[in-house]
Amino acid sequence: MEVVLGKKDAAEWIYRGEGAANLVLAYTGSSPSFIGKVMRIRKAPRNGAQSMSMRSPSAMTALERLLWKDFDELISSPDNDIACQLFVHNVMMPLLGSEFVDAGILVQVSREFLELAEKNVICQRPVWRVDSAQVDMDRDSVLLMSDHSLFTHGNQGSSPCISVEIKPKCGFLPFSRFISEETDIKKRITRFQMHQALKLHRGEISLLSEYDPLDLFSGSKERIHKAIKDLFTTPQNNFRVFMNGSLIFGGLGGGAEDTNFCIAEAFEVALKSIIQADDGMCTENLLTLVTEAVQKSGVLHRLLEVQKLDNVDIEGAIHAYYDITNQQCTLCRELSEEQVTRYTSLHSSLMDESLRIVKDYLIAATAKDCSLMMSFRPRKEADSISLSSSIYLESTKQTFDFKVYFIDLDLKRMSKMEEYYELDKKVVSCYKEMVKMDQGRNSQTCKHLKLHTEI
Repeated sequence: MEVVLGKKDAAEWIYRGEGAANLVLAYTGSSPSFIGKVMRIRKAPRNGAQSMSMRSPSAMTALERLLWKDFDELISSPDNDIACQLFVHNVMMPLLGSEFVDAGILVQVSREFLELAEKNVICQRPVWRVDSAQVDMDRDSVLLMSDHSLFTHGNQGSSPCISVEIKPKCGFLPFSRFISEETDIKKRITRFQMHQALKLHRGEISLLSEYDPLDLFSGSKERIHKAIKDLFTTPQNNFRVFMNGSLIFGGLGGGAEDTNFCIAEAFEVALKSIIQADDGMCTENLLTLVTEAVQKSGVLHRLLEVQKLDNVDIEGAIHAYYDITNQQCTLCRELSEEQVTRYTSLHSSLMDESLRIVKDYLIAATAKDCSLMMSFRPRKEADSISLSSSIYLESTKQTFDFKVYFIDLDLKRMSKMEEYYELDKKVVSCYKEMVKMDQGRNSQTCKHLKLHTEI
């Protein structure tokens, strides 16, 4: 698209949301080139810290070029935005399916556009997001993608559209032989559930979620429905709902408060324009619709296969990382002779095997952190032909066209490996501490009850 967005164009883009790395804006103007599009703008830390990979003439470090050597376009990317777009197109799209992935295109922007765009949306951004990051003003391009919360084909505008965004998270329990005895609880409790304890400890959430990713990935309609219901109860930053592209449930720039009566009631009312159900039943029917779409599309099976590329866990991958970087493994120095033998096979591997392990780990990390966008629109009786899959909702006698896309398939940087390892230790440690405290409280309660009975 041969266009440069300037200062006069900024007013046509509104805040849609943001993650740790990107600000997302949606188009509201009348240009056919941008209708039905969203824009992802890279952010930069407010403290001014920048990774060298973001600022070097090549988007990739020397080691990353070695890691991704099978992808010529990717390793020769002159800019990080180009590298991220090519990563989605060349790596994630073949793995997840081209029909479910939109790599987007890069569009040129002026500094004036970025400055005014940030100024226009700063009041809508969560304060903690504003404090930690701002728009990266040194960028000269942004990523333009289809707005997957809308239907852009067919008779657009003839019927309302509702979209549900889910962050599934990791859908399996790790099985790696490199997991130590101290952390083997990872083989029994999901990463999502353990991470909840750390987030509660840090004050990032107010209530532990009942959501279990294993339910969502189970293939069982009953368990999938339970997972969707649990996400609705405690949406945090894992569940959002849009109507005609506008958020009606969940948080825009991060976590959302737990679903209380008032929130649930307002959501129920909002759904009435789309779901023809009795009072009090619209929400339940939407959750059923999402359940059907998850099962019918089969996309989570694809996602799970990509997540399982991580077959050694971070406790194995970190050793392969140290071999690639030619660093002495600091972890092995702290272990006993007997413990070190667990990782001997990793450190004696050929370089190509070490590269494969780290590359697969980073691809899996992207798959564990992406989102799923499911959009639905009621089909009118006159619409006998549809370009989409459809679901018949028996309880409302309605047929819904639906589409499913993966979004947020960001390239994970190799330089984050040590950070991933440290976070993994914190997650496990905090969860074990929480369990220990709960057991202590339960023990005290039992003693109190026993003493009370004896008296």
